[in-house]
Amino acid sequence: MRPLPPLNAVRAFEAAARRGSFTAAAAELGVSHAAISRHVRGLEARLGVPLLLREGRGLAPTEAGRAFAAVVADAFDRLSQGMVVIAAEAGRGRLRLSVEPAFAGRWLVPRLGAFRKLHPGIDIELDPTLRLADFRADQTDLAIRYGRGGWPGLAVEKLMQVMDYPVCAPAVAAGLATPADLRGQTLLHDESAQTWSLWLAAAGITGIDASRGPRFLDVALALDAAMAGEGVAMGDDVLCARDIAAGRLVRLFDVSVPRSWYWLAMPEDRRLSPAAGAFRAWLLGELPPVEEEG
Repeated sequence: MRPLPPLNAVRAFEAAARRGSFTAAAAELGVSHAAISRHVRGLEARLGVPLLLREGRGLAPTEAGRAFAAVVADAFDRLSQGMVVIAAEAGRGRLRLSVEPAFAGRWLVPRLGAFRKLHPGIDIELDPTLRLADFRADQTDLAIRYGRGGWPGLAVEKLMQVMDYPVCAPAVAAGLATPADLRGQTLLHDESAQTWSLWLAAAGITGIDASRGPRFLDVALALDAAMAGEGVAMGDDVLCARDIAAGRLVRLFDVSVPRSWYWLAMPEDRRLSPAAGAFRAWLLGELPPVEEEG
């Protein structure tokens, strides 16, 4: 017989240690604050050492708590991966993806049919969100994110770089012969406050207040506003290619400026499941190879 502690107590401790709060752990597991506290006290009594100490309004793990939390996290990861492997081998693989919303709607979703044809046994759960994925709490397998990379605890791969240029509805484009004509237009902004300034500088245009105009926290909404004729937005080939090809958007001028990258992210200490490995291979095959710098 293995000397195993009660699983509910282990789950309560792992959530409290990771969240740094009994209240947050209780909300995650759907139990009461008192239940989490009771489970942790019982586990400490069973092990004979304190695991969590109150620190201000939160919790701090003891040295023993940190060591045990690492063991528990590894055990949970192995259990999760084992389930994915068994399900994939039985033809019931499930893959949870955390994806930046604009990329999900304008690039990924229209292509998922091709992935399903190749891998009909893998069911994808798509989580379109701007927040960073919590791989352990959300049981996320892979994430596609936009930014500079370098997220702690994650292994990342470059997917594609964004090159920004102005886009607008065809009716608006009819009155814009040169970049200087933008002086009479409404500039539509996404979450970045600097993109228009960088592009105007690259185009050699002065006399335009690049800070003015509506701002949208989701770039897809800025592009929707541009398609509705509300002004001119910054677009790129990743998010706008289909709308440009369909005539819903028009690319203006030949000047473009580089911005950040899209990345594929995964926990650096977790082996990819067969389903995640299949999706990664398919995704990289859908993109042009990344040119190494230098």
